Amino acid sequence: MTTVSTPSAPAVRFRVGNEKLIRVLPGASARLLSLLKKQGREEQGGLRVAVVGGGCSGLQYKMDLVDGPADRDIMVESAGVRVVIDPKSALFVTGSELDFSDDLQSGGFKVSNPNAVVTCSCGESFAA
Repeated sequence: MTTVSTPSAPAVRFRVGNEKLIRVLPGASARLLSLLKKQGREEQGGLRVAVVGGGCSGLQYKMDLVDGPADRDIMVESAGVRVVIDPKSALFVTGSELDFSDDLQSGGFKVSNPNAVVTCSCGESFAA
């Protein structure tokens, strides 16, 4: 468990994970670095990937840019960027890859998840 504190914020306890949890591909890394730089978060910021209930198949991904990990999070550094995942979501995304597509209709960050036994036709939700 790693603990980080700043003068303006209380200590945050998080674990450091590795690419066995989630691996970031070059396209996603480049896009994420660009977004973090635009928001002035390139030093400590990262992408939070969470699995929440919803969508056609029962589960869907929620992604947000964050300033860093929160208590009990797992932080993975991959391809020069940080991905933050809560412990519950980690159960669903282990072994996944994160990519980015510029495709006009279905572009954006995409998770390739080996744990997904069912995915919906729109590609926005899954069941594990």
